[in-house]
Amino acid sequence: MVSSSSCTSSRAARALAACAWAIVLLGSAALAAASDGAGGVSANPPLPGFSPPTAPPPAIPADPPRPAPRAHAAAAPLTRKILRPPGVGGEDSGIAGGGGVGGVEARPNRMSEGCAGPEDIAIYQGHTTPLPNGVPAYRVDVVNRCASDDGACAIAGIHVRCGWFSSVSLVDPRKFRRVRHNDCLLNDGRPLLAGETISFEYANSFPYRLSVAVATCVDPNASP
Repeated sequence: MVSSSSCTSSRAARALAACAWAIVLLGSAALAAASDGAGGVSANPPLPGFSPPTAPPPAIPADPPRPAPRAHAAAAPLTRKILRPPGVGGEDSGIAGGGGVGGVEARPNRMSEGCAGPEDIAIYQGHTTPLPNGVPAYRVDVVNRCASDDGACAIAGIHVRCGWFSSVSLVDPRKFRRVRHNDCLLNDGRPLLAGETISFEYANSFPYRLSVAVATCVDPNASP
């Protein structure tokens, strides 16, 4: 017959053996899980149709702020001053004209220098009251600016470069008329005395560039 003490020690030995096997199994499972994680295999595979969250891309550094452009002060417009001898009528608005040869402005005074022909003739033109139908109108003043002690400053045969000059309104042909292209006759060819001004008006959609082409000094006593 087996005694009770031997039965008790037999049971204790089996319990210890079972505990040892349990510890061995748990250690094996832990080692397997650790090796799976080191090999890159996920212990918990993702569910079908589900994408695991990915890490956001690295932020791109923003450009440094650029300095604001410097404001430049606007340049003041240059003003044009047109010299005009006293006593010349008409409204001067800076429309291209000119006196002398090729539109070169004549000298303001030529006292005691004698007659110089084209250089002594100055042409000025500017806007005047438009026609009732709205066509712009222009006033032209032609001045003999020669002055001498003996008064010998009469200038005749004054021809003006005028392009295809024409006017909607009538211009007195005795004062100004076109002879041919770019050739207009002033004062019907008669002399313009020292300090004398002849004026006329014309109407067109644009002003004409007028400049003296030919002018001849003559004896004022011999003029008709």
